[in-house]
Amino acid sequence: MKLDNPIFKDAEKAREHLEAINWPHGPVCPHCGETKNVTRLKGKSHRPGLIQCNTCTKNFTVTVGTVFERSKVPLNKWLLATYLLSSSKKGMSAKQIERMLGVTYKTAWFMCHRIREAMRDTNTTPMGSGGGAVEADETFIGKEPGKKTKSGYFHKMKVLSLVDRDTGRSKSMVVDSLKAPDIAPIVFENVSREAKLMTDEASHYQAIGFQYANHESVNHSKGEYGRGIVHTNTIEGYFSIFKRGMKGIYQHCDKAHLHRYLAEFDFRYSNREALGVNDGERTDRVLAGIRGKRLTYRRTDKAALA
Repeated sequence: MKLDNPIFKDAEKAREHLEAINWPHGPVCPHCGETKNVTRLKGKSHRPGLIQCNTCTKNFTVTVGTVFERSKVPLNKWLLATYLLSSSKKGMSAKQIERMLGVTYKTAWFMCHRIREAMRDTNTTPMGSGGGAVEADETFIGKEPGKKTKSGYFHKMKVLSLVDRDTGRSKSMVVDSLKAPDIAPIVFENVSREAKLMTDEASHYQAIGFQYANHESVNHSKGEYGRGIVHTNTIEGYFSIFKRGMKGIYQHCDKAHLHRYLAEFDFRYSNREALGVNDGERTDRVLAGIRGKRLTYRRTDKAALA
């Protein structure tokens, strides 16, 4: 997929591409689920792509019930923004999207957040199922709202991440505390008990590691970074990409939106070139994830345009 692809220039071509991805077997009514008794409305007074469901008598298009619903931005610009955000390893700022698409900054900012919503991982399969190795670690970024700047990490926002070595999948969450009672439920929910848990020497991992089939750790405080397969280098690599993107591209992120940026970096990492997913396929996977996810502007912090 290249920037001169017709789906990035023609709204009708973009709609056809979106329908092919979301309706591979034909239109599906988002209101009642009807798949056969539907009619395409091709009158001059009808907008392109409008379909009538003869079962529930409601009209719909491919964008109804998706993050693109009720947007006045042409679909070809939506697909181009999705491609740009999906194919840029460290992300792309809303300011750059604004310049490339010819929209306002406010529109570009909101488009990016809608696309990040489509990137959100809905896979509930626990990592490490079958006894695979899962790395767990935390990182710190920005500044926690309402906290004074101090030495160390007390005043920073906290991110807990997990990486499944076998599948290459990553999953990250914003957390308020790194105490064992607070992170244990998160780890237990996302990592299978039969997994091999790989962590550093942090006490909160030692407190929960015994509940796994195997728990190995490296002691970074003593300069130990690996013993054969025992290491956290994979997740450190993920953090490296995340930090470079957040500091170099986005520069500032309010805590209210940090989970969406994490969804973006998780998605690109879990669908990266090394796993056999090229830019076009990665974009199509985002477009396949638009259904059932809505994000209205009133749900975002308008004062945090960044």
